[in-house]
Amino acid sequence: MLFESRGAHPRVDSDALVAASAIVSGDVTIGPGSRIMHGAVVTAEDGPIVIGANVVVLENAVIRGRAGNPAIFGDDVMVGPHAHVNGCTVGSGVFIATGASVFPGAVIGDGAEVRINAVVQVNTRLSAGAVVPISWVAVGDPAQLFSPDRHDEIWAVQRELDFVGTVYGAGAGATMSDIMQSQSAFYGEHRSDTELLS
Repeated sequence: MLFESRGAHPRVDSDALVAASAIVSGDVTIGPGSRIMHGAVVTAEDGPIVIGANVVVLENAVIRGRAGNPAIFGDDVMVGPHAHVNGCTVGSGVFIATGASVFPGAVIGDGAEVRINAVVQVNTRLSAGAVVPISWVAVGDPAQLFSPDRHDEIWAVQRELDFVGTVYGAGAGATMSDIMQSQSAFYGEHRSDTELLS
């Protein structure tokens, strides 16, 4: 299903495929040979999404464009089922596996792999050809790789990367109540979305 959202509508190449149960919303460009499979959500919340050629977004994956952090994909990228790819730049030939998460401001170099349930944190730069092992965390610029049991070391790097500002546009002193009131208003704007006829 295609939706106009926030005054913008998707542009889907005639050689691309959007499955009937997928959602593509707002300022989204999908290149030739690309496939958005069942249950996937590709939503340009407040920043554009550009998907290159021969990109496959598998079932129930979520891709978001964010203010200041559009989601840009090169060619020949695989986004696995249940992956979450949010406001980042993804080079060509990248593999993002099942359940992986890539956060706003991240840059994934050409040919890199983000394996099952791995995480690439906000404002992290992963070099070309790098591999984030299963369930590991990449954090920092340049990325450092940590196993998930090394929380204190991950946090020592992550706390300098402005997660709250990058993801929510909020200041360091924002409370959860502040953040959620803002988020509720922001997502409430979807009341005016319009389904486009194919």
